[in-house]
Amino acid sequence: MSSIRQVIVAYDISSNKIRNKVRKIIGEWRLDGQKSVHECRLDNRQAEELFLQIGASIDKNTDKLLMAWLEPRRKILTRGIGNARLDNDILHIR
Repeated sequence: MSSIRQVIVAYDISSNKIRNKVRKIIGEWRLDGQKSVHECRLDNRQAEELFLQIGASIDKNTDKLLMAWLEPRRKILTRGIGNARLDNDILHIR
């Protein structure tokens, strides 16, 4: 059994129709996010399933998809407007 870890999902999709479809898909998985960058807590199987669901929806010639695991031993750096608070080891910027 794999452990649940934080993953950042980011995408750049040219078509509004496809972008809305991907937003619906990731809406079922995400904890927080804005526009095209989302934070999720997934195990390896869930991450693969999400990657396959989004990957099947996008145009591989024009769109981009990135999923990156966050390293729990590294300090999370933030900059910009908002307050950072840790809640159950999840960083939220509001």
